Formats: sequence, C-alpha cells, structure tokens
Amino acid sequence: MDFCSIASGSSGNCIYVGSENSAVLIDTGISKKRIVDGLHDIDRKPEEIQGILITHEHSDHIKGLGVMSRKYHIPIYATAGTIDGILHTGSLGAIESELFHPIRAEQKFMVNDLEVEPFSISHDAAEPVAYRINQGGKSVGVVTDLGYYDDYIVSHLKNLDGILLESNHDIHMLQAGSYPYYLKKRILGNRGHLSNENAGRLLCEILNDRIKTIMLGHLSRENNYEALAYETVCAEVTLGDNPYKAGDFPIAVAARDHRSPMFAL
Repeated sequence: MDFCSIASGSSGNCIYVGSENSAVLIDTGISKKRIVDGLHDIDRKPEEIQGILITHEHSDHIKGLGVMSRKYHIPIYATAGTIDGILHTGSLGAIESELFHPIRAEQKFMVNDLEVEPFSISHDAAEPVAYRINQGGKSVGVVTDLGYYDDYIVSHLKNLDGILLESNHDIHMLQAGSYPYYLKKRILGNRGHLSNENAGRLLCEILNDRIKTIMLGHLSRENNYEALAYETVCAEVTLGDNPYKAGDFPIAVAARDHRSPMFAL
C-alpha cells in the first residue's frame, strides 16, 4: 500500500491511497486539473480511482468533487450528514444520486481490496469523519479537521504504518494575528483545528515501531508555516512521555500547492 498528498492545507485537500489493485482519493478540495495532474505525476490515471472518500462538506474538501465524480463516474463515500451538506452546496453542480454511498462511523467497508474504517471526529461540520485504511497487513490514517483528540481517536490510530495528521496552526500566531475574534475562537475550540503542539502530543500517543511515514498536513496559510509546524511537533515528540525521539521517524510536511513524494508502506 502507498499514499501521497496531492494537496493539503486550509485552502484545499486531496490525498491518494492505493494498493496494487485499488486506488481511492480522500477529499477532492482542489480543481479537477490539479487532481488529475497530481495523479499523472505519480503515474496514476483518474480512471483508476475506485472511490472518493469525503471527510466533511467544507469547500476545501469538496471543491472538485462535482467535476471529478461526473467526469469519471467515481463512487462517493460519505456520511449521511456530509452527503446532505454536499447536496446543498450549489457550486458543485448536479451529482448523480447513484454515485453516493452513505457510510457510518465505526462501520468498515471495502473498496476493492482496501478496508476503509471511518471514525468520528469533532469539527464544525454536519457529520465529519477521519479514515483509517487497511490492506495487506498495512494501515494508514488520514486525520485532519479535529478540534481535539481523546482516547477514542487514539484507539483508531494504534499500530499505523503511516499517517497524515493535521498540524493546522501555531497558537501564538493565531492569537496575535488578524483573524476576527469569533474565528480565532472557532479554530481554538473543540470543533476547530489541531494546533502544532496538540499534533505532536497526539503523535506521542500513537507512535510505534511500525510507522514508516509521518506527514503533517492541513497547515493554515495565515497562522502557520512548514518549518514551525515541523519543529514544534518534533519538540513535542522528543520531549514527550514516550520512548521515541523525533529523529526515530521520517517526518515531512505536506504542502498546499504541490504533491508530496509517494510513500510506500
């Protein structure tokens, strides 16, 4: 199994996960052209995508969904609440009803040979989920847009081989920045986004000898930057209450405007 971030950030998200026989996208929050170009860059064709897994209905996760699903007739997997949100997003255009496949948190399903495990997260959306994907004894988690983590989240992220984890903002940059108070309160709240510090603390809870790839994703354009996210998370891991240090693992930052390398698990 392998995975790649085609784009990750507060302005648009699209993650590829695949095996020898299967391929899915998690979110399509960028243009069709960028998605197709990103797939071509990793020697994949859009016609090979067998499912689009949507985390929630915010535009940075569904912007390209209408065009991609119509053009390539790709099944869409999302919770009932997310589907309702998608259907009420007029900018996507009409999407054929038969393309929608309602899912539920805690109910695993298969996309060819990929076992998909959705689980609930806390975010200001209708019915958001994150995803763990299992195949051939390997597992990868894609976890963004969560205001906080708890034992439930940690339990779904044990024994991963790879993860893309939200590291959205630096708390001090956000507090001192130009965002209005209500938006700062939203981002810092329990239905907002994970800070660099909390991303590092969550990693401390789930690190294991199997992990080959850690990507930090969904960085805020205004309240974070790559080097700061990386250094803060590394410090939390190295100084945290766990047997590991940051240097024990390859840690990368997923960019908003270009793809990451393809990571084999």
